[in-house]
Amino acid sequence: MSTHINAKPGEIAPTVLLPGDPMRAKHFAETLLEDPVCFNEVRGMLGFTGTYEGKPISVMGTGMGIPSLSIYVSELLNEYDVSTVIRVGTCGALQPDLEVGDIVLAMAASTDSHVNKIRFHGRDYAPTASFPLLLKAYQEAIDRGLKISVGGIFCSDTFYHDDPESWRLWAAYGALVVEMETAGLYTLAAKYGADALSILTVSDSLVTGKRAPAEEREKSYTQMAEIALAVAS
Repeated sequence: MSTHINAKPGEIAPTVLLPGDPMRAKHFAETLLEDPVCFNEVRGMLGFTGTYEGKPISVMGTGMGIPSLSIYVSELLNEYDVSTVIRVGTCGALQPDLEVGDIVLAMAASTDSHVNKIRFHGRDYAPTASFPLLLKAYQEAIDRGLKISVGGIFCSDTFYHDDPESWRLWAAYGALVVEMETAGLYTLAAKYGADALSILTVSDSLVTGKRAPAEEREKSYTQMAEIALAVAS
């Protein structure tokens, strides 16, 4: 057992899907995995292990933001021999051609977080995805006939920013979407020699102000989880 995960050795699969919301982790486990078993309930951060096409797969919530995700991912990679981590989360569109429900693969993650400034003594680090996972996910989405975008994203430390127009700078430099976890995920995967990818669904647009209705969110979220499972298997 680790500090924040009470799973025993062997109860967590080498591949873990990571939604931010622990209830979404529960939903994915119960609807997409066979014979899911809960391995963690500490602080309400639910984690489950089941099988997909005969392969053990785990899914666990991370909470919101780099600090919360970093706690769970560090323990998964360092104490449970996890080798592949795939974030399946939501994001806000920063580009006008991205629509609510679209799926985005994060190739790299810019950030305003200082976590890597601290880690690298004031120098910049460029967190990037695992290319084999990125390529597999892209091919899987194309095979399914889904609209897919690949590129750099912006990972913010602030959900409610004092300057509501601050996102426009990142958009001007090509960031596709904004979310709050991927830069931390990719950095920790690099540190521990693991493979990492963020598969994101656009839940709202900062450009148009549109937001996904509940039914559309449920369908789109399932699509990104299915892509992640196909990649994992």
